[in-house]
Amino acid sequence: MARNDDNKMSREEAGRMGGEATSKNHDKEFYQEIGEKGGEATSRNHDKDFYQEIGQKGGEARGNNGNNGGGNSGDGKMSREEAGRKGGEARARQRDRD
Repeated sequence: MARNDDNKMSREEAGRMGGEATSKNHDKEFYQEIGEKGGEATSRNHDKDFYQEIGQKGGEARGNNGNNGGGNSGDGKMSREEAGRKGGEARARQRDRD
């Protein structure tokens, strides 16, 4: 167990233990419900630009982790960066309709 200088449990250790206890006490539906609530709250608190930016960043991050560096590999498939950008834009349009 990680302890700090005062011989108290660290935040990281407390968080890990709390997460483990929660996972033992709740099922898949619990996590789906809280995820949906979090998504709805995020949607209320952020605008179109937010979703475009995170879609772009997600696409770039995935592209950097892939074999083709995020570009089109010539196989006719969309790059991960482009998919992330388009996903962010689509989510922003959906939010604007709500």
